[in-house]
Amino acid sequence: MNMENPLLLIVDDFESVQRPYRYLLSLEGFRVDFAINGLEALEKAVELQPDVIFMDLSLPGIDGWETTRRLKADKRTHKIPVVMLTALGLEHESGAVAGAGFDGILSKPCAPKTILAEVNRVLRYSPVRS
Repeated sequence: MNMENPLLLIVDDFESVQRPYRYLLSLEGFRVDFAINGLEALEKAVELQPDVIFMDLSLPGIDGWETTRRLKADKRTHKIPVVMLTALGLEHESGAVAGAGFDGILSKPCAPKTILAEVNRVLRYSPVRS
């Protein structure tokens, strides 16, 4: 893990969602990588050990719920914070979110300062970075 330039893995199957996040987060000094489905996210999480994962729920193949459950059940990835990134309006479903292993939730689309605040919040309390 690079403490000065944290690595963020964004899991979303739409390039139109990926592009603005890459731009914004790169400007703020973060390294950014992407996965387009759950299987790729699982592989990249093990290989890259990102500091935070932003997980869309609606993914081809393995959805974001199941991908997160698998990440949290794997000793190699269980400490990586996973933030739900969704357009499904689940902001008030904190029990379901926490029960699936998510460490936070953001609704799409979200303002740039909201994304940055969530990244900083999660990194501050992350057991990976402690």
